[in-house]
Amino acid sequence: MSGLLVVRPGPQSLLLDGGRRGWQHLGVSPGGPQDLHAAAWANRLLCNPPGTPLLEIALGDVELHSRVDTWLALTGADAPLSVDGRALPGWSRFAVRAGQRIRLGYARSGQRAYLAVAGGFRAAPLLGSVSTQLREGLGGLDGRGGKLAADDELPCGSAHFACAASVPWPYLPDYRAAPLLRVITGGDAVEFSEAALATFFEQSWQLSPQSDRMGARLQGEAVSAPQRQWSLGVARGAIQVPPDGQPIILQADRQTMGGYPILGWLHPLDQWRLAQCPAQQKLRFTQVSVSDAQAELREFYRFFNN
Repeated sequence: MSGLLVVRPGPQSLLLDGGRRGWQHLGVSPGGPQDLHAAAWANRLLCNPPGTPLLEIALGDVELHSRVDTWLALTGADAPLSVDGRALPGWSRFAVRAGQRIRLGYARSGQRAYLAVAGGFRAAPLLGSVSTQLREGLGGLDGRGGKLAADDELPCGSAHFACAASVPWPYLPDYRAAPLLRVITGGDAVEFSEAALATFFEQSWQLSPQSDRMGARLQGEAVSAPQRQWSLGVARGAIQVPPDGQPIILQADRQTMGGYPILGWLHPLDQWRLAQCPAQQKLRFTQVSVSDAQAELREFYRFFNN
């Protein structure tokens, strides 16, 4: 089996698929892509099923050497892409031949790019998934949760398409725009005072540099939170408010239990937009109903599962 040789791995490049489902009762979170929207488009461009293994590349600065004739697709963060020095657009699929070099520069906007290959990258699954989870030490090429390193080889097969293709422009996100993120209030929200809820929704927050794949930390005027006496299961997008009043929005590699009170959940489609925000990004939040969020999520899954 040949594939792509890693010449330069970048700050953090991870092999991911749709996530590791069905193990939260043992403390293993599903993981998977931070930006499922961009990852879904990368696979769709290559006619791969949703959740086919691909790379999540944080910030860019990656170089790969192809040892196979195949097709790739790149979506997500706006980073300069070239094959043997020939510039190519993002959010598109393109052919590579054995011996060619694929280079991805540093991201100009957005934080994470997604590189897919026709048929998917191949690795042995662990607990039903190849997704890399750094905290648990699971998945990835070595099965131990390691990020990509120089001289790693990403196994994949050869493929052929008749022509290149790109994502239609109306579907392209603008990662430079200041996002207004939608929140489904719930959980412990009824225990928060009206003043505390107003503090959360009426101010501009700043995304902390201490954010990672486990949680996005907000910085701003503290939110007064009620006390909780026990821990409960938590889901991605949960907005926890610890005693210091600085909210944490749980991300793909979140823990499975939490004891901080929960103000609500970030709309799933906006979780993926948050994943592309840089440190110090200004964030504002607004409320959305459960029914509206469900309708939009159903539309998303219908589109990408057809």
